[in-house]
Amino acid sequence: MPRPPKCRRVEFEPQVTYFKPAGIPKCQLEELVLSVEEIEAIRLKDREGLEQEECAERMHVSRPTFQRILMSARSKIAEAITEGKAIKVEGGNYRLATRIFQCEACQYEFEVPFGQGCGREIKCPKCEHSVHRI
Repeated sequence: MPRPPKCRRVEFEPQVTYFKPAGIPKCQLEELVLSVEEIEAIRLKDREGLEQEECAERMHVSRPTFQRILMSARSKIAEAITEGKAIKVEGGNYRLATRIFQCEACQYEFEVPFGQGCGREIKCPKCEHSVHRI
């Protein structure tokens, strides 16, 4: 019996989860499913331009595991583009990365999902004061 897969750490949960060729009704399309961790692998390697070792560290997986996730994602994307299939992003075995913040006023510590609040001031959920990351 194979061991259950470990949860992969992702820093980005996509808001857009469906892509399809223009001009073809959705009901006529075959769908390929990309997992959230496959999208994260594409984002880290191809969008952020990181080396595989750093990508693997950020996802908390081994480099060979990262390579398998990346190759699976690229293969599905290539198939969808060349054969006119839709891509649906869903599921996977992942956990969303969080950052710990501490309130300057009341010292309350709390977690915020990675990327949430970028460019915006974060407020303490307890006292509404400004917070900083620890």
